[in-house]
Amino acid sequence: MTSDLDIVIAGGGRVGFQTAEILANRDHNVTIIERDERIVSEIADEWIATVIQGDATNPDIIEQAGIKRADAIAALTGETGLNLAVCLAAAELSPEIRTVARIERSTGEAYTRFVDAVLFPERAGARVAANEIVGSDVQTLADVTGNLDIMLVRVAEGAPAAGKQLTDVRFPAGTLIVSDDEGQRIARPDTTLTPGNRYVVAVEPDVANEVMNLMRG
Repeated sequence: MTSDLDIVIAGGGRVGFQTAEILANRDHNVTIIERDERIVSEIADEWIATVIQGDATNPDIIEQAGIKRADAIAALTGETGLNLAVCLAAAELSPEIRTVARIERSTGEAYTRFVDAVLFPERAGARVAANEIVGSDVQTLADVTGNLDIMLVRVAEGAPAAGKQLTDVRFPAGTLIVSDDEGQRIARPDTTLTPGNRYVVAVEPDVANEVMNLMRG
């Protein structure tokens, strides 16, 4: 998957909301579906995503969220059954969509027969969820002190930074390219950002969008 994805998140609680924040900062288009009117109001006040109040298992609601054009849906509520139902309904309406479900039991790997990826509560943090939703092209490697993200980013063909040396790319302050091609050595000023290769990048959240635009297009 590439940048500028259309993503639907079912569940606007802590994990869902924080995941939406991360994805929005990476320049993806996020729609949240949430049943609780109070939570909907809180999310709307933050203005990080389109918010729809309703039951995400209802075909009318997920169609309203744009499921037929969406690249991925992540069901991140605290209810396993609901999350699976959301993903199955979405896959029925849009067979090519990527489905990610938060599962409450450690035996949840068995559910990968029904969804593309599962998340468990003990590791279902927002960064892990964002990784599973987007796929392999942009991966957050770790939670570190504060809000700093350490990411593994694949340079896209045709991106503004593709094929250029670091000295020739105007990355914003708050960005550090850590590794050379595929992590073979520490990046240097003459490191070339080769399309298709991955680089370890440290970014502050407020510049993540600009960095993704440069590396992913």
